[in-house]
Amino acid sequence: MKNLVRIFLLLIIVGTAVSIHSSCSDENDCSLAGRPMMYCTFKTINPDDKTRALNDTLDSLTIKALGTDSIILNNEKKVHKIMLPLRYTSDSTVFIFQYDPVRKPNDVDTLYIIQQNTPYFQSMECGYMMKQNIISTKFGNRANSSEKIDSIYFRNKEANTNEIENLQIFFKYRERNLVTTD
Repeated sequence: MKNLVRIFLLLIIVGTAVSIHSSCSDENDCSLAGRPMMYCTFKTINPDDKTRALNDTLDSLTIKALGTDSIILNNEKKVHKIMLPLRYTSDSTVFIFQYDPVRKPNDVDTLYIIQQNTPYFQSMECGYMMKQNIISTKFGNRANSSEKIDSIYFRNKEANTNEIENLQIFFKYRERNLVTTD
């Protein structure tokens, strides 16, 4: 009889612990970590061997979102890939790339993204989320910019949370900060 009482008490304790744990767990990730981003890598082409793309690294990069006071990246050093949020409230997003904002404030490029925003219902806890597909991209350079975007290669249209590359941004070739890719 004592064993039956012990088993019953053990089941009650274990059942209570399991129910508390499952009621407090959150299945949905409504945080900003669950927000889709546009993933970009930096590349360049060696003029001597145009068949291979090389990974590129920028010495310093500040990225601002046009039309907001947001600074996405603030004087980050040794940058070779970036994650950029696309606007929910508009079908276009414009980013300003500043390569040395203190010493060369006019050394900038502009990246224009046209996207399609599609709201969908995630859950009662999270409400509506936004699916974003990149439709087109273009860029603009200043004439005196030393770190110029040369071209953009479009890889994947859907902004995502899995770090799947959307864009390869090619910069004009420089002898420094290069790593070969296979």
